[in-house]
Amino acid sequence: MSFDLSRSRALWNRNGLNLDSDEVLAQILDRGEMEAWREIYRLATGPDPSAVALRKRIVRICRTIPIGFPHFFLAAMGSLGEPLEPYPDVPESMDDIA
Repeated sequence: MSFDLSRSRALWNRNGLNLDSDEVLAQILDRGEMEAWREIYRLATGPDPSAVALRKRIVRICRTIPIGFPHFFLAAMGSLGEPLEPYPDVPESMDDIA
């Protein structure tokens, strides 16, 4: 059973769900409820290109944007096979974030 992410309480200041937006994804990771986090995890599971891209975005967001529980999400992405550096370099500028 899946959760309708557009109904997440994290989107209180949005007109709708645009999961392609890093800002919206970060907002769900930071302020979402358990059901929303489970749905994000479900969407990030699997070998298809959209799941792989979502995992990479989640890792990048957790490493560059101050959100609650970043290590929780990093561990979840690691459990899905996403390679993680234990002590990554801190980006010096926004140009270094890819």
